[in-house]
Amino acid sequence: MVSAEQEKAMGIDAFSQLKQEDPISENKMAIDQVHRVGRRIAASVGRDLPHAEWEFVVFESEALNAFALPGGKVGVYTGLLNLVDSDDELAAVIGHEIAHVTSRHSAERVTQQMVAGAAAIGAEIYMESEDVDSSDRWATRAALGAGSQLFYMLPFSRLHETEADVIGLRFAAGAGYDPRAAATFWEKMKAASEGEGRPPEFMSTHPSPDNRIARLNELAPSLMPLYEEAKAKFEALELEPIVDREIGADPVNK
Repeated sequence: MVSAEQEKAMGIDAFSQLKQEDPISENKMAIDQVHRVGRRIAASVGRDLPHAEWEFVVFESEALNAFALPGGKVGVYTGLLNLVDSDDELAAVIGHEIAHVTSRHSAERVTQQMVAGAAAIGAEIYMESEDVDSSDRWATRAALGAGSQLFYMLPFSRLHETEADVIGLRFAAGAGYDPRAAATFWEKMKAASEGEGRPPEFMSTHPSPDNRIARLNELAPSLMPLYEEAKAKFEALELEPIVDREIGADPVNK
């Protein structure tokens, strides 16, 4: 129920607002790493995100987080960068976040919320027409709200995360980054969040860390040929004499 153009406009507006409200890092090493990995991921994404206006920003925050918004806007927090040990691990994160955008998960979430809202309105109209008493109305509203979350919204959210893991790892491998690094990164994320208390998977927006790690470990071997081919391509580009390149050309997109 949301067009790609609307989604892109909302993403660009939201990113512009974030840059005004949240402190932007001036750490050159962090900025260089995010730009280096981000540009290669963008080249790997290619036609999966047409008309993207790519922008990669490092935000100064201890949050172990990163995000991508429609329109090619990507933010990475310094807290997460302190956790990654390699470009390969960072590529798994950025690939995952961009995969949410290429899969149009934000538009799907808006649509799901509209459907849930329409169901709630329909229930209210029905109860009014049947003159249902107030206590039964409250019980129906509570059951409908809990049911839509538990059996509709949360399963879709977990599906989005799994889909982004799979597609994002393909983006990372296609940019010449080792897909095996995704599981090692999520092992560290699991360790960093231990003791915080985690709801059962069926009540969570995300898959359990163990299931996610197992899935990534299972997927990585199938992407090794793509990774090896892409790695050789990017290494060759880096070794090309500058005089042989077109003046002003971007070596990633050449």
